[in-house]
Amino acid sequence: MNRTLVFATALAAGLATTNLFAQAPAAPAAAPAAAAAAPQAIPAKVAIIAFEQVVVATNEGQRAVAEVQKKYEPKKSQIETQGAEVDSLKKQLQALPASASDDQRASLIKSIDVKDKALQRDAEDAQNSYQSDLQEAFGKVEQKVGQTAVKYAQDNGFTLLLNRSGNPQVPDPILWFAQTTDISQAVVNAYNVSSGVAAPAPSAPSAVHHTTPAAAPKK
Repeated sequence: MNRTLVFATALAAGLATTNLFAQAPAAPAAAPAAAAAAPQAIPAKVAIIAFEQVVVATNEGQRAVAEVQKKYEPKKSQIETQGAEVDSLKKQLQALPASASDDQRASLIKSIDVKDKALQRDAEDAQNSYQSDLQEAFGKVEQKVGQTAVKYAQDNGFTLLLNRSGNPQVPDPILWFAQTTDISQAVVNAYNVSSGVAAPAPSAPSAVHHTTPAAAPKK
């Protein structure tokens, strides 16, 4: 599973109810009850948006991910080297002959334990830092994309904009919707035009996936 999408999903959780819908002007001072206008029902035109995926799909969102990943490539390489060293020591331990002394065996076990703990600690620290930097980078994009989404909905006569959750851990309140009401791609296109950020160049094929800097074994 692409860890980047998981990160973006966690970062943008709840944004639709904060940035997208919290843009109404402050309420005026209360008027006398007799002068208050009665609420009026209007024909509903509902739009659906997968907001978290939209942020990731924009050119600026992709650039933000690429910049953070590039920053953490040295740390990722370091952790991979540490992991390879631990694996090498484990193989040495397994290959010890029966005639090996207890001191030799104990020394290897201690070395593996120390290096493995350091690896896990470094991997966890790198993962936390990576997520923090990614959250900060996406936060700068999310608010602007939210404004574009609201403007698109308003310009096209929608009366309600609902966010379709992309987080498998959060129940999606929308059970069904007609695909023609999904404005996700339209908002991506509109934002790419307004931001002026060019689409990222296709990355060269590689056997290494840079979705996370923490390539160490899981705890």
